[in-house]
Amino acid sequence: MAPMESAPGSDPPGEGRDPAASGRQDPLERALHAARALILADLEASDVARADIVSMVEESVTHRRWWVGQWPEGVAFVDGLVAQDVQDALLERYGRWPVCPVCVGSDLHALQVEPELGEDPHWICGKTSTVVARVGRLGTRL
Repeated sequence: MAPMESAPGSDPPGEGRDPAASGRQDPLERALHAARALILADLEASDVARADIVSMVEESVTHRRWWVGQWPEGVAFVDGLVAQDVQDALLERYGRWPVCPVCVGSDLHALQVEPELGEDPHWICGKTSTVVARVGRLGTRL
């Protein structure tokens, strides 16, 4: 009697399959996916998550994948760095993002990411030093 072949995708976990396909990713990929999700949430909250802007997020994630490959300890900083990358790219093409919801008036300005290179980044009003929201949580404040 010939052994039975298993159906595609029915291999036991970890056998003959890509670890990422089974839901297990290395810390770098988890951090990059988390950063992507946080920035997309902030873009959605600001109602600017158009396809060309989402492409800016993808470009940043690709760049940061390389960057963390050069400096693995930097994996903890990718949330803030991707936020800054997207903010810079948007400024070049469209203008300030995200616009500060704290200050009202004709002097529109963007929020800043702080710490610039650190863990647990937040959107901060640079004029008043007010913490507006954690990166990825602008929807709670806009």
